[in-house]
Amino acid sequence: MSTTNATVLVDSWTMTRRELAHWQRQPVQVVVGLLFPVMLLVMFGYLMGAGRGVEGEYIGFLVPGMLALTMVFGLESTMLSVTQDLGKGVIDRFRSMPMAPSAVLVGRSAADMLQSALSLVVMIVVGFALGWRWDGGATALLGAMGLLLLLRFSMLWLGIHLAMVAGKPELVQAVQILVWPIGFFSNAFATPGSMPDWLGAAVEWNPLSATAAAVRDMAGVPGQLSGSFAAEHAYQLAVAWPVVLIALFFPLAVRRFRGLSH
Repeated sequence: MSTTNATVLVDSWTMTRRELAHWQRQPVQVVVGLLFPVMLLVMFGYLMGAGRGVEGEYIGFLVPGMLALTMVFGLESTMLSVTQDLGKGVIDRFRSMPMAPSAVLVGRSAADMLQSALSLVVMIVVGFALGWRWDGGATALLGAMGLLLLLRFSMLWLGIHLAMVAGKPELVQAVQILVWPIGFFSNAFATPGSMPDWLGAAVEWNPLSATAAAVRDMAGVPGQLSGSFAAEHAYQLAVAWPVVLIALFFPLAVRRFRGLSH
């Protein structure tokens, strides 16, 4: 490993530890972030009844959809952290230090990915408590978590870029609305076949829908990979969509960060 790469790793780990230290000072925010998707899972699983167009037990359909939805929600905490650092001049101070410039963004993203992995574990445990079962085997479960975290990683860089475009914490709520359609116009709660044709077609091409369909198939939920082209190629789209988003928003975020005034 070259000296430059080693420096980037060391600096990135330092920034990651900084973000983790914020967890200790703001435990309520961390707990709320973990419990919010659990609340949605219980609400849709028990209070709102079965989803439209779902065959068999709804919980088997719902939990994989909620796992994918969890990877899209919760970006506001990362976006707020970035804008707060911008507003307080923290990033400017970091940029003046002898450290790799990319370490600031890498550290922030690493902390977010750790919390996202923890959220997945919490959701899976709650799903089992609600009666959901994974019938795809341990290898398939690891593969599903890999797809879910890949989706999160892509959404994370979209969020970081939007945060730097917003620039101020008070604008984050307005900007994050751009992410909501990915979460709500999806197959997380109901099948695209139960929707109007135009809406169902759009939903099937949603990045979240591709990941949810692939995870459901890995879990042994029948009928996930049949019908439209998007449904039959859910695995390919579950990889292709995040790769495209990362290829687009990662360089945009880095370029925006480099262009910040000192």
